[in-house]
Amino acid sequence: MNDSSPRPIGFGRVAAMFPVKDMERAHAFYAGVLGFTKTFENGQPVGFMILKKDGAEIHLTLQKDHKAAPFNIAHMMVADVDALHELCRSHGLRIVKGLRDKDYGLRAFVFEDPDGNRIDVGQPI
Repeated sequence: MNDSSPRPIGFGRVAAMFPVKDMERAHAFYAGVLGFTKTFENGQPVGFMILKKDGAEIHLTLQKDHKAAPFNIAHMMVADVDALHELCRSHGLRIVKGLRDKDYGLRAFVFEDPDGNRIDVGQPI
């Protein structure tokens, strides 16, 4: 008997790729401000970097001509959205959408990283 039904496909991690103009500045922000740890880098000068914190993983790619997209490129779930919002404000980051409770069950806001990448951040209410 020939079973033509597709086999289930398992998926592993999916990591967001953030284009950056200045790798040192991006690393300083994600590691120094947000507390991520660099786990891998490649190139001389470094053109690619992986950073992790808790269950989150982001990839930075050096793109000297990067122009930020006018939409969110990633969504982050965090344990304390109010604390992250205050951290972003205290470091002078642009808040694109203010912190508020959403009707879909998240307390959320959107900020731009130092390269203008928009990141949507949420915490379940």
